[in-house]
Amino acid sequence: MSERKALVVDDEFHIVQVVAIKLRNNGFDVLTADNGSEAYKLACQHNPDVIVTDYQMPQMTGLELIEKLRQNESTAETPVLMLTARGFAIDDQQAETLKIAACLSKPFSPREVLQSIEQVLGKKTAV
Repeated sequence: MSERKALVVDDEFHIVQVVAIKLRNNGFDVLTADNGSEAYKLACQHNPDVIVTDYQMPQMTGLELIEKLRQNESTAETPVLMLTARGFAIDDQQAETLKIAACLSKPFSPREVLQSIEQVLGKKTAV
């Protein structure tokens, strides 16, 4: 079975590292980016199985990234998990419109992120 691919996007280096290590240790091939523009390019080039993105980033926010992904045929259905700081809640309507698979509030545990990804990918493969 080929490795599952994940793209982790956050402008905070330590968060990218912690999440990437957890995913790599669980069989994922991990791509990383520190802003939405770079993440969008990587997503289009590599078509990851799942994307984990921060909400608040320079150049392009997590929401703007997801909007762009949804407009692109090759990434329109890619599951996205959103990481948010406490003050940045995403309303259900927005989450539904952008097909955000899950929202996790910072601080979070890497295990929590992995569990959410496994749930999302489990749902995806069970269809």
